[in-house]
Amino acid sequence: MHNKPPIRVLLVDDSQISRDFLREILHATDDISVVGEAHNGQQAVAMVEQLKPDVVCMDLEMPVMSGAEVIDQIMHRKAVPILVVSGEDDAQKAYEALSLGALEVIKKPRFTQHDTTEFAHKVRLLAGVPVITRMRRKTYMPELYEAPQDTDAAPQSFTQVVAIACSTGGPQALSYLLANLDANLQAPVLISQHMSDGFVDGMVQWLSGFSSLPIKVAVHGERIEAKQVYLSPSEQHMTVDASHRIKLLPRQEQDIYRPCCNYLFDSVAQHFGRHAIALIMTGMGRDGASGMQKIKQSGGITLAQDEASSVIFGMNFEAISLGCIDEIIALDKIPHKLNQLVSGAR
Repeated sequence: MHNKPPIRVLLVDDSQISRDFLREILHATDDISVVGEAHNGQQAVAMVEQLKPDVVCMDLEMPVMSGAEVIDQIMHRKAVPILVVSGEDDAQKAYEALSLGALEVIKKPRFTQHDTTEFAHKVRLLAGVPVITRMRRKTYMPELYEAPQDTDAAPQSFTQVVAIACSTGGPQALSYLLANLDANLQAPVLISQHMSDGFVDGMVQWLSGFSSLPIKVAVHGERIEAKQVYLSPSEQHMTVDASHRIKLLPRQEQDIYRPCCNYLFDSVAQHFGRHAIALIMTGMGRDGASGMQKIKQSGGITLAQDEASSVIFGMNFEAISLGCIDEIIALDKIPHKLNQLVSGAR
């Protein structure tokens, strides 16, 4: 039996030190090979065409051509899976890169076992993802939504809660979903999206450019309200308690997922039961599947994004396999479905 050829990686970073470190991590594996290194954007575009790598790992701050321009060029010439390897201070730019076609964002690894393992794992994961060369299209960027600053307002009354789980491909899917949810949605929206530590604020800023609803990072102890989106930080796991307040649980050493979607779904099943609407979207792994089962058992509504519209059909596939999903649904149909369910057209 033939061994699979190694995954071919192109590193793009203007810092020699960064490239040396990433190369060292990948060369320590037996299934990944660095086939080229580019130190500016223009070089990166040329090397993608010349070397035809399986994955491009790139920083965004570069001379000659910006990271955003590089991604745009690659995605319109010969699309390749792109992993953005970025600093936390570039978090918002990193998420903007996703809307241009990059698949995943990860923070620059440090010299820790977790970081180096996660980096190699992401490369392997993205190497198998089919990406399609994009047609030039008109760009759609709604006005940045400003939440009204009304500190004395009484909490919104609501009966239902929307809980969402996603991982790889999730930010792109969420940007579409949140742009098309009703701005008057009479339910809180709780999102557990796997991400690198330090990136949640950048993701909130980026998603706010699309969303018709205000978005915030969940804060321990705050009461959840309708017409508000809450995003879990990665350093803790977001749950809700019996008094409908956010409860952030400290992350444990053994926790694989950051944040863990099952914690969110379990708490929503326990405290909202048949008033829960849960959605599991694109992502690698099985996080969220057992929590979805609990929501189904407690009488809630369970939805899963379909395979065709998912970047990775993993988490949603696992939930579907458990037989606990009421409806498998394409991304472009999900916002209308949630708007309908919350407005009571069950």
